[in-house]
Amino acid sequence: MEVVAAIAVIAIIAVIIIVLSHYITRLKYEKRFRDWQEAEISRWSVEMQQARKAAVTQSRAVLGGQFTEQMVPFFPDFRYDPTEVRFIGSPIDMIVFPGLARGDPEEIVILEVKTGSGTLTPPQRKIRQLVEDGMVRWEELYRAAAGESGAT
Repeated sequence: MEVVAAIAVIAIIAVIIIVLSHYITRLKYEKRFRDWQEAEISRWSVEMQQARKAAVTQSRAVLGGQFTEQMVPFFPDFRYDPTEVRFIGSPIDMIVFPGLARGDPEEIVILEVKTGSGTLTPPQRKIRQLVEDGMVRWEELYRAAAGESGAT
């Protein structure tokens, strides 16, 4: 009977050791996970702040560039009469009709304004090439006014 009791005590002690080691290991890994989680949240917070700052800076640059594009005709060094400029915005900034103010347009100038170190976008480069290759044409579209029939 003493052997059975000794085995039972040893089994109970073994179970207690296993349960304790399980809880100790679990606590250890849960702490490591919480530490990792806090570090990641902190890193994400810093990255989020940096991304927000970068977005605001980029937005200000874009808005400043758009403002400049629209104000260029009124700068003292602008070569054309501001009344002869038509702002388009995209994909090109403006079209200038030199001589239009006198009633005698001499040419049509497609004008792209760049600020800073801006370069032409691929569509803008393509438009420039089309103009240089003479791939520009005139079209007229006539629409019947409301209440008029198209038949004559």
